[in-house]
Amino acid sequence: MNQQDLVRELAEKSATKIVMVVADGLGGLPLDPGGRTELETANTPHLDSLVRRGTCGSSIPVLPGITPGSGPGHLGLFGYDPLEFKIGRGALEATGIGFELGPHDVAARGNFCTLDSAGLISDRRAGRIPSEESFAVVEKLQGVRIEGVEVFVKPVKEHRFVVVFRGPGLDGAVADTDPQATGVAPLDPQAVTPAAARTATVAQEFVRQAREILKTEPKANGMVLRGFAGKPRLPTYEELYRLRAAAIAVYPMYKGLARLVGMTLVGHAQTLDQQIDELAKCWNDYDFFFLHFKYTDSTGEDGAFEQKVKRIEELDRAIPRIESLQPDVLIVTGDHSTPSLLKSHSWHPVPTLLSAPTCRPDGLEKFSERECLRGGLGMFPAKHLMLLAMAHALRFGKYGA
Repeated sequence: MNQQDLVRELAEKSATKIVMVVADGLGGLPLDPGGRTELETANTPHLDSLVRRGTCGSSIPVLPGITPGSGPGHLGLFGYDPLEFKIGRGALEATGIGFELGPHDVAARGNFCTLDSAGLISDRRAGRIPSEESFAVVEKLQGVRIEGVEVFVKPVKEHRFVVVFRGPGLDGAVADTDPQATGVAPLDPQAVTPAAARTATVAQEFVRQAREILKTEPKANGMVLRGFAGKPRLPTYEELYRLRAAAIAVYPMYKGLARLVGMTLVGHAQTLDQQIDELAKCWNDYDFFFLHFKYTDSTGEDGAFEQKVKRIEELDRAIPRIESLQPDVLIVTGDHSTPSLLKSHSWHPVPTLLSAPTCRPDGLEKFSERECLRGGLGMFPAKHLMLLAMAHALRFGKYGA
């Protein structure tokens, strides 16, 4: 029996409510050896109060030493083994903006970038071009035509867009064209397996035409494609956990993740305060609430240590509003670490806090990487977090006689 089967067998209906707050890229590193991380630097009195009443630990998103993308990072938090359930970023972005992927579709996440006169990437995110400017550029890409394939190009947010190829014989096993670095040229689409050869050829033609269309743009004069994927199949939260689940997220990719596991997207919030407003409005309609906070990740990716500290403090100030709803289980964690020092996702374990009346307090005083390493939850696979949430919410029956 695997974890999914066991959960199905033991899950029970209950009136209890679970809130999972995911501060994207929460974990960090000190800028200088022996110094403090962003989380350790931040003033977090409300999170620290939860720590003293709850239990803490450090979650491993995939495996020790493996740096996760946002998809695997969130799947683990939702209780799905990210090594068993693989979701490409393209499918997440497409689903997040409400595009219904069909059986013959392959989606890819697109990033506009800025190329210098030599065709090398000078800015991987085109200066985080505002959405209204990006949308106008996406409109120009509607002119791409490829024989034998339907092409859909949809805006997402800021520098992000989605391209979906629809046609027979397509497969998502195509390598990213993003070299994840500046000073180099975008890569060409390459098939990872023979089955994806046609998709790679289609993507190459899309890139060729897109480069011609974009060449006069002041910021978004280039593009890269990531996460080629078809539509995945996952059991839903209702099927697994017998939970009515709601997702309150700003960015489409995280909405896509939530939709793929059967969560209902709630509201159209753009700020953290608005997200908590939505949480309060829908409180009586759901059992589980996923609240996603993006900006601890984006500031980390920008190498903005002090800005990440401020974003953590912003999240801390919101905790009393969430607590006022009296959730039976309140979890605060991240999908991965994004240290400002590295300006990227990393493999480091993620600080995790679980607060519930059924917790055994572990004597910690502050929500931080160092403290969580000493916490009662220990260092554990992220895919086990939902098991702990369900148990503390008294939503599991006993296993065996």
